Amino acid sequence: MGELITVPQGFRAMPRWWGGGAEWLEALPRLVADYCTRWALTLDGGVMHGSNAMVVPVVRGGEPFVLRLTPPEPAVAEQVAALRFWDGRGTVRLVDADVQGGVMLLERLGASSARDLPLAEAMPLLGQVMRRLAVPAPEQVPGTADVVGRRLAELPVEWERQGRPFPEGVLGRALEAGARLARTESQLAVDADLHADQVLRGGREPWLVVDPVLMRGDIAYDLARVLWTRIDEMADGGEILGSFESVVAAAELDRDHGRDWVVYRTADYWLWGLSAGLTEDPERCRRLVEPFL
Repeated sequence: MGELITVPQGFRAMPRWWGGGAEWLEALPRLVADYCTRWALTLDGGVMHGSNAMVVPVVRGGEPFVLRLTPPEPAVAEQVAALRFWDGRGTVRLVDADVQGGVMLLERLGASSARDLPLAEAMPLLGQVMRRLAVPAPEQVPGTADVVGRRLAELPVEWERQGRPFPEGVLGRALEAGARLARTESQLAVDADLHADQVLRGGREPWLVVDPVLMRGDIAYDLARVLWTRIDEMADGGEILGSFESVVAAAELDRDHGRDWVVYRTADYWLWGLSAGLTEDPERCRRLVEPFL
């Protein structure tokens, strides 16, 4: 057996593992060694991680790759299918995968992400990424309109359950926007987990998406997430609207349609955040939605 990696303590401490997963974490060093043998890989640098996945730099035949490891679960098959669908168009390229094992072999990207860019550069870049990924989508993947339609009836109930945490007018605007968004003729591919941390420097293309979630429909679906993940850097409503305008222009979106997505998704996430016990994100949602009302 070759050299064994060390699982970072920061990865072990992630909330993802509070409810279980200790056995998988303990097995990771051996798991990495097994896949290095299976795919003829050699370790090539320090281990990295997010909240749910560990990434190990490796080489094969002098070419750099990374192993991405997550606990085996149904979402792995969806991630693999998304990467195979886009096949490197605006996304990291999938080289090999063991869906049952939760392991992917991916092309290696740079360490810096769009999070490292100033807002004036990051916002139009993310809009360009939205448009880059917008190719005809498979019919069998979830549709943005269907997701919104199912959620609409739940929002008023959740709003009451959470003690009416924001003005009724905000809820009304979100429901009106959602009713429009529940109807779409668009059949384009959508990354439903798009934000600055998921866009890394690449080689084949200057910037490439990692961990995309494939949906079908409105490419503006994650416009609110693009904004709220950087909102702490936006001083006031003017900067929020300026960032919005930058994304919309770069993605070639209708402004009013984009506004609908921001209002609807922000109210939806606000309620979800409260139900999940989050404290900072609901305040971010309040700041984000106010300039659009």
